[in-house]
Amino acid sequence: ETLSTPPDFELPVSALSQYGGHAAIHLRYDPLATTPLYKRSAGEFNNEPAPGDSLAYLQLGVTQYRISQMVKSGGNVIDAFAWVNVICPAGLPVRAIVGVSADPMMFLAVNCQDVAKSEEFYAKLGFVRQEYPYCRLNKGQGQFEPEQPKKSVYVAPSPNSMGILLLQNEKRKKAVTPNPVLRSLNVVYAPPEGSDGAAPNLDPQFSDPSSVPISFVPLDYLEKEIKMTVVPQ
Repeated sequence: ETLSTPPDFELPVSALSQYGGHAAIHLRYDPLATTPLYKRSAGEFNNEPAPGDSLAYLQLGVTQYRISQMVKSGGNVIDAFAWVNVICPAGLPVRAIVGVSADPMMFLAVNCQDVAKSEEFYAKLGFVRQEYPYCRLNKGQGQFEPEQPKKSVYVAPSPNSMGILLLQNEKRKKAVTPNPVLRSLNVVYAPPEGSDGAAPNLDPQFSDPSSVPISFVPLDYLEKEIKMTVVPQ
């Protein structure tokens, strides 16, 4: 919600609404598209699976959620015991846990053919092993938030940044199928001093070992975009 830390912000005293939004989802709608990337099943309830298994889920820490509204909006609720796993109407798998997280978008879980190779790839982008994040105080020891999956690796640029959870694909002999609904995972960077200010190339530059596209977004470009799209209070 802010581009820099407010001077009067203090954890855990200040409300998280004063300083958040370190990660964001950018939704794009193409009215001319003739072949949708994800199409819900026919009937009253949607039970169409995600169009690929490269993305395990986007984990959110939220103060509350309403399963009835997820279903009404066209989501495919996979299961909802203690936390909810749902395929959103756009085809992205989401896991929501009732808890408090400084950034509601906690991490993106990616299914990997080889976790070690994926960790090596992200290390070149500045993502290193960090402590696995939880949104509840008991840190996965209760019944309302799962522990870190076994043999998984959590990487992020810093301890308080949104990160990536690398999961070993359950079917090692079967290749991971890319989920096309994710256009790219955007890495924000500070351009070097003296840059010419030319329009950045926001197209995906390459993909990780699980075929997740990677793009790079300059910080000043992101700041301008945020200011243009901010909703007046």
